[in-house]
Order: sequence, then structure tokens, then C-alpha cells
Amino acid sequence: MTGALALRPALAVAVPALASALVLASRGRPTIRESWTLLAVGVELAVVGSLVPDVLAGRIPTASLGTFATGVPLAFRADALGTLFASVVAVLWGAASVYSVGYMRKLDEHDQTRFFAAFAASIAATLGVAFAANLLTLFVAYELLTVGTYPLVAHAGTDEARRAGRKYALYAFGGGVAVLGGTVLVYALAGTLAFAPGGLRALGTADPLLAHAAFGLLAGGFGVKAAVIPLHGWLPNAMVAPTPVSALLHAVAVVKSGVFGIARVVLFVFGPEAVRGSALRWPLAGAAAATMVLAGFLALRQDKLKRVLAYSTASQLSFIVLGLTILTPTAVLGALFHLVTHAFMKITAFFCAGTVYVETKAEYVSEMAGIARRLPTTLAAFSVAAAGLVGIPLVGGFVSEWYLALGTLAGPIPALAAAYWLAAFVKLLFFWPIVSTAVFADPTDGDRQQWAGPDPGGLLSEASWAMLGPLLFTAGVAVLLGVVPTATPYFSLAEAVVAEVFGA
Repeated sequence: MTGALALRPALAVAVPALASALVLASRGRPTIRESWTLLAVGVELAVVGSLVPDVLAGRIPTASLGTFATGVPLAFRADALGTLFASVVAVLWGAASVYSVGYMRKLDEHDQTRFFAAFAASIAATLGVAFAANLLTLFVAYELLTVGTYPLVAHAGTDEARRAGRKYALYAFGGGVAVLGGTVLVYALAGTLAFAPGGLRALGTADPLLAHAAFGLLAGGFGVKAAVIPLHGWLPNAMVAPTPVSALLHAVAVVKSGVFGIARVVLFVFGPEAVRGSALRWPLAGAAAATMVLAGFLALRQDKLKRVLAYSTASQLSFIVLGLTILTPTAVLGALFHLVTHAFMKITAFFCAGTVYVETKAEYVSEMAGIARRLPTTLAAFSVAAAGLVGIPLVGGFVSEWYLALGTLAGPIPALAAAYWLAAFVKLLFFWPIVSTAVFADPTDGDRQQWAGPDPGGLLSEASWAMLGPLLFTAGVAVLLGVVPTATPYFSLAEAVVAEVFGA
């Protein structure tokens, strides 16, 4: 596709970047500042939404903005995989932006201009990851994402927050160095960094030792943000950030960029055939399977709700990584759809955790006895998200995990399917006590005193609509994805990726 319409992938990256600058220019004028954010969300949804019909029809808008010093183009390309990720980012940026306005205003948080500017800049970098047309463009966007999210992680300004920010930066930039090393090796072996469905043919005949080194560096580098054990240490500490930032890290930007990078490497750089012949395929699969289960057991030991959700994220991300390494079409379809369903379920859970904190100041599960009596709608939405993350039918997580399990059973090591079931069972062990405590336990006098505040006055008036609306929306989409998976373009886009890569 040529002409102005071909520029849309670059425009999608530019919109939140421009919004970040306009937010900074509106310092001291909160209404104008937030209006820029919400206007940019609307434009972003229109731009990304306009790409979906073209991509499903087989058209791939591509925008080249020049070349790097190496001669590799700085280019953005809207193929099915990039558009799948970008459409999730665009929708959830809207939900998170509205929620952030309610959250930050209710708590009267400091440095709100910096917060919203960094938030928009992080979205711009994430969309750069999604629409990158080659590995070098992807690397640049991936590193800019770390730069944009660092001030969000360290937002509180406390010693704990600064330590968490430094740890995050150390892990993330370390992963970026590995990605750069792998990128250089790929260029040396293949002579190109452009993504190709099914992989670059030159890598299939390249020196095996160097090819394995490139794959290991790329998978390990992206595995840092994907929180694959033992590269997960930064994620629980980053929960010191405000809840909208936690939602951004887990559902929209950082960790999803990690698994997206692994998807690009497996499906569009090396390709299924080369990965199947790689000596590193099964170590990556083993690390993913171990993370699925071990992260769940680590969650069982946590009392702070956001840390429970953090370890749950590490587990769920490896569902995707394992599906990508199994490399049957069904498993890859499940992995790509799980990228979507997990995003809506996990952002709902974090929105609920934030609402609980804003309305009651409760941060720990042990403080939540009977809290559903104070926040019934919020806890109902949390229960939906938890059910989906466990894999209970009628929520999106069941559908994606179903395809993952079926695809794994059809793969070379069917026994790996047991990792999905064991991980789901462990999730039930830590999510059910949270829901049970909140709904059925009797609150203590101390709990009631902590909840002191106005009576909610009804199911839909327990929190501001700026906070309640987004969590009801994302919970509703999570259910829609479980009841009618094809009701949104997400499933069709995932199918399109599989057709591109496997030819069926």
C-alpha cells in the first residue's frame, strides 16, 4: 500500500508521542492536560481501527522514515501480528487513561503532569514495538520503552521506589544489550533484519553455532521483560508504582512487549523450521513451563495483593512463551489469543486492586475480609478476572488456554500440557482465598474502621465513574472474548498470523 494511507503505522506511533509533548506543555492546567490525553486516545483508536480491515484483507501498510547509519530502514509496518498487539494497546490505553484520571485525582498524587507525559511516551514506544518492520527498529522502540516507563516505576520518589526503578532499569537495559547483540548476529548471518512470515531463509543455512547464539540472545533479551524465571526479579519490586502504572506494565506495555518480541523472533526472524531444529528450543520451553508453575507457588506466599498479581503475570506470560515454542498452529493461535485475553483480564484485576486501595486503603489480602460488602461491583469484576486467569469457562482465558492445551497435546511433547493444568490449579489456590476472604469473611472492627467513608449507596456508585467505568468495560470484554471469541477482530487477527506463518 502506498500514499498517505501507508503512513498510518507511523502516525499511530506519533500520536501518543505528540500527546506526551502537549501534556508537558500544559503543566499546571490539569483539565487541559487530561484533555490532550483523551483526545489522543480517540485519534489513536481511529488510526489503529482503520488498519484492521486492511490487514484482514491482506494489505500491509508500510511507512519508511529514512535509514539508520547501517542502511537498515527506520520503518513501521502494520502486519497481522503488529496490528493485533497495537489494537490491544490502543483500546487499553483508553481504559487506563480514564482510570488514571480518577485514580490520580482521588489520591491527589504529585507530579501528575510527569505521570501522564511518561504514560503517553510509553504507549508511543509500545506502538513502535508493535509496528516495527525490522529488528533494529524494534530494538530502538524496545529501549525507548524502558526510558519511558522508568519514571513511572519510580514515581513515588521514595527510597523503595528509587530502588525498584534502578532494578527495573538494570534488568531492562541488560535485556536490551542482549537484544542488540542478537540483532547484530542476525544481520551478519542473513544480511537483512526485515521480518518475514516463516522466518529468514538464510538463517536456516547459517552457521549453527552463531545462529543458536543469535536466537539465545534475542530470546533471553526479550525474556527479561517477559519475566521468564530467573529473569523475573524486577517485576514484583516494580509494584511499588501507582496502580495505573502496574496495569500498564502488566497488561499493555512492558511485559507484553517482551512476549511480543519473542513471537517476532520465533515466527518472523528464525521461523518455525529453524526453531524446531534449534538446540535452544527446549531449554526455552522448559524455562517457560517452570515459570508457569513456580511463579504460581511464589504467589501463594504473598499477602500484598499487587504482588500476588505480579507473580500471576509472570506465570501467565509463560503460557504464551510455551505456546510459541511448541510451534503447532493451534498452540500458536492460543498463544496469540492469550496475549489478548490476558491483557483484558489482568488490567481488570489491577483496576480493581487500585479501586480497593483508593476507597479503603487496603493493600493486603489479610485486610480485605468482607470488603465486598463495601465494594460489591469492584469485587464482582475482580472475580470475573480471577476466573478467567484460572481458565474457568465463559471468560476469555478459558478459550485461549483451551487452544494452548490442544496445541501442546498435538506437539512433540504432549506431557507439557500438564504444565497448563498444574499452573491453572495453583492459580485457583491463590485467587480463591482472595475472593472468599473478600466476599464471605466477617470484617473485624479494625477493618470497618479502615473502610470508614461514605456509604456506597448502590452497586454502581461505590467509586467514581472514572474508575468504575473502565474496570466494568475491561471485565465485560473479557467475558465477551470467552463467550463469543469472534465478536472482536482479535481472534481473526490471530488466525491471520497463523495463516501467514504456517500457510494454513
